[in-house]
Amino acid sequence: MRNVNLRQAIARQPTRLLRTVLSLAVVAALATAVWADEPDADARAYAKKVAIGTCGTCHGRDGNSTQPKFPRLAGQRPTYLVTQLKGFRAQTRGDPDAISYMWGMASQLDDTTMETLAAYYATQAAQVSPGGDAALVARGREIYEHGVAAQGVPACSACHGADAHGQQDFPRLAGQHAQYALKQLASFQSSMRNVAVMHGVAQNLHRDDMQAVAAYLEAQP
Repeated sequence: MRNVNLRQAIARQPTRLLRTVLSLAVVAALATAVWADEPDADARAYAKKVAIGTCGTCHGRDGNSTQPKFPRLAGQRPTYLVTQLKGFRAQTRGDPDAISYMWGMASQLDDTTMETLAAYYATQAAQVSPGGDAALVARGREIYEHGVAAQGVPACSACHGADAHGQQDFPRLAGQHAQYALKQLASFQSSMRNVAVMHGVAQNLHRDDMQAVAAYLEAQP
């Protein structure tokens, strides 16, 4: 009986070895695929050159725009940035500045450059803005954290996170220029920037509510 069991165990060894080899081959193939998708050094260097030399004119060399008309990109979630860049290139994001500036700029970018640009900005440290009017910021925080139940407005934090740093595909809002944030809320409300979920949020916001939320976001680190 012992000899039979031993022969069976030996007979199974090639099968186990084959399974092990195949498993290692699959792992190696997956690892190769992952690395193949990673932008190479030249792509990263080119994206950084574009970020500093071209995008930096409006958004700042490191994505910390000092012009309140243009958004801060430092620390932004990369998946969100790629989505927006593709929207500019496809001319499906229709707010005024997109049409005036970004449609043309993004038309020259391929997918790899968009992804490496997004990665560059995501790794930049976002600067802290000086606090604004304390009462306005406090009102904005209340709306951000709890919404406005009487107006059917949900809490912004449900999608953008308790710290406004964004989550999943929802963008970081913390530290964004109040002027830019207010302009985007108005674009969502009018559906000029056609994002159904944000139109649903913004459609019942009053102008002073928007100003309060924008002031709160700008003051967040």
